[in-house]
Amino acid sequence: MHFPAWLKFALKFLLSAVLIGVLLRTVDLAAMGRHLADVSLGPIVLVLLIFAVLVVSNAVRWAVVMKAIDATLPFAKVLEILYIGTFFNQTLPSAVGGDAVRMYLARKAGLSILGAVNGVMLERAVALIGLIVLVVAVQPLLLARIGDNPAKWFFPVLAGLSVVGLIFLMLLDRLPEGFRKWRLVRGVAHLAQDTRRLFLNPVRAVQAVALGVVGNVLISLIVYLLARDLNIPVSVVDCLVLVPPVVLITTIPVSIAGWGVREGAMVGAFAFVGVGNESALVLSLLFGVVIAVVSLPGGLVWLASGYSRKDVERETSAR
Repeated sequence: MHFPAWLKFALKFLLSAVLIGVLLRTVDLAAMGRHLADVSLGPIVLVLLIFAVLVVSNAVRWAVVMKAIDATLPFAKVLEILYIGTFFNQTLPSAVGGDAVRMYLARKAGLSILGAVNGVMLERAVALIGLIVLVVAVQPLLLARIGDNPAKWFFPVLAGLSVVGLIFLMLLDRLPEGFRKWRLVRGVAHLAQDTRRLFLNPVRAVQAVALGVVGNVLISLIVYLLARDLNIPVSVVDCLVLVPPVVLITTIPVSIAGWGVREGAMVGAFAFVGVGNESALVLSLLFGVVIAVVSLPGGLVWLASGYSRKDVERETSAR
């Protein structure tokens, strides 16, 4: 069943609003206000610098992926397009996400349709794999914080499923004839070939996944700096252990830019290290606001590109 784009957006917006509303009803708003009163400019400036490094790191990761599949663009163009995509992901109430915008602009910049689409899809896959690798790597530290909790099995199982999914993706164009009657299988045959070109090239695969890990470490560092600015007693290690699972949960596309889902996950995760609901909620809200604000200049880059959102909507809906 195909749902109208406006209905999907409305449902996501409603879920975000409900989740944040429920959380706000369970916390001491005065305590949240006291935390916000502690915010100072210095750490925020440092956070902005780290975000700039994060954007460049993500652009390098995307460039590595595209080079592996022979779909290259000048790095300045890669950086420009990625920043525009970040703007769309974080700030616009739109049915068109940042990935669709990136595909569109990469195509306009000279890539083939397959190169533009597969490059973005594989970059997203690499980012997710890097996140899962980091979560699994810090699993012993996570267990030390959550104890004998059934949640300890979630991420190792997810890692195993990711490996199986990646292998399946690489073999989609080699499945028995009976499977090829499905349009989806036929449509992703070229994606399967490009997936092999990336992940069966040890140098490119390691580079891309390592950059995926680096990106998530930088996000953890941003959260730590914001927590310290709010006088929330957590360590760098706490953030390195707890933030990646929060980010992983936030990747589930059921809300607007992760709002609501991120807040609930942050409150639940930081409770394991003794952080109160008010502190964790204000930390998550401040993180979301900062990321949205630093993404705004991407809108100026978008306007300078000369394309409109309707251009993207028209092209992506035609495929």
